Amino acid sequence: MATVHLRIGDLVWGKLGRYPPWPGKIVSPPKDLKKPRGKKCFFVKFFGTEDHAWIKVEQLKPYHPHKEEMIKINKGKRFQQAVDAVEEYLKKAKGKDQTHSDDKSKSDKGRKAAKPMKIIEEDDEDAFKGGSSDKPVKDDPHFHHFLLSQSEKPASSMEPITKRLKIIEEDTRSTSIQAADSTAINGSITPTDKRIGFLGLGLMGSGVVSNLLKMGHVVTVWNRTAEKCDLFIQEGARLGRTPAEVVSMCDITFSCVSDPKAARDLVLGPSGVLQGIRPGKCYVEMSTVDPETITELSQVITSRGGRFLEAPVSGSQQLSNDGMLVIVAAGDRSVYEDCSSCFQAMGKTSFFIAGEAGNAARMMLILNMVQGSFMATIAEGLTLAQATGQSQQTFLDILCQGQMASTFVDQKCQNILQGNFKPDYYLKHIQKDLRLAISMGDSVNHPTPMAAAANEVYKRAKALDQSDNDMSAVYRAYIH
Repeated sequence: MATVHLRIGDLVWGKLGRYPPWPGKIVSPPKDLKKPRGKKCFFVKFFGTEDHAWIKVEQLKPYHPHKEEMIKINKGKRFQQAVDAVEEYLKKAKGKDQTHSDDKSKSDKGRKAAKPMKIIEEDDEDAFKGGSSDKPVKDDPHFHHFLLSQSEKPASSMEPITKRLKIIEEDTRSTSIQAADSTAINGSITPTDKRIGFLGLGLMGSGVVSNLLKMGHVVTVWNRTAEKCDLFIQEGARLGRTPAEVVSMCDITFSCVSDPKAARDLVLGPSGVLQGIRPGKCYVEMSTVDPETITELSQVITSRGGRFLEAPVSGSQQLSNDGMLVIVAAGDRSVYEDCSSCFQAMGKTSFFIAGEAGNAARMMLILNMVQGSFMATIAEGLTLAQATGQSQQTFLDILCQGQMASTFVDQKCQNILQGNFKPDYYLKHIQKDLRLAISMGDSVNHPTPMAAAANEVYKRAKALDQSDNDMSAVYRAYIH
């Protein structure tokens, strides 16, 4: 076979670990990033993910001669997005070439320099003194997928970052962010060799499974509506015919469904999880349910020799897609540790709460009670502004400059003003969480008057057929 000569700037297909060949561009590595010893390799930036890694030369192929071949063997949605990104890059490059002769006559003075990325360890505090940016790096989902392989390991492997890193982009505004505590930067994990099962592909579950697959986990999926599995099968997942079959095939099985009844039915119903549980099998309940349901599920799973963990998540569909959920876990600590790479793939932070199973459910209900009540209050403020002749946009602008400013407030209010109630977190689910939180308060004789008032507003919104819209559709309860 003829030798292929590659150089910086060339477009290539790169094979990294168990990932399929992926389109990328050979680029110069950061100055302080050591090249792995051994065989010749190049530093590649992958399209569509913004991942970077050292790749052995024998794992690289020129982009154009192998394009049709690679497109035939790879059909996933993310892969197509990456190919589209290459074509967009080529289109822009062509446009630049057409104007290159004009640019030559201009002085280089004042030309904006490319932003090098500097990688430093956590204890180098001096590098983090500087200004701020209009858009923090943490808001860019690609920021969390920067792969490093700088050890003496083979060049095609991904080395997990065991330390928390601080990463900065150096330009005139010196943007900085510290990696989230408790997990890791999503793109730099080593997937567990345990077989993973996942039951429930709703708004939250779909993003979780996608990120598990992307980070190299072996995943078997099941969903009550089987058609939802098709996309994930195309991306490399395996299909389980029943919950029992998934559990019997896998070492760790996650569940993420809508409410306590669905969670119980999944375990106790026909061909349910309990029929597939064997000694040593792990079951992780990620649904937001009441602590009594968690206690019941924990008891039946462990009675068969299984190991149980509850791990409900805080976030939205977008955060799930971006792998930026917050995981709150309780139960079997050893299962929590076995799930480490899975939690890193799906979330930015995870917490383990000591004590009995059910403690994570209690914490999550309190968190969602506060979020749901806050959303109802914001909607009330927007409608009161309108009713008194005030500009809703001005109200939002002022709110977002004060102490309550947050991405949540800005996004939800903008969606309300645009009439966009596409679900990011179902209204019916936040109302369910409020109801469960109020019931939990009743069980310990603790008053929850704010949550009770908010719950009534959400019930009114449900009566107006807003159940399957986003939680921000509670706004409509005030205008009807």
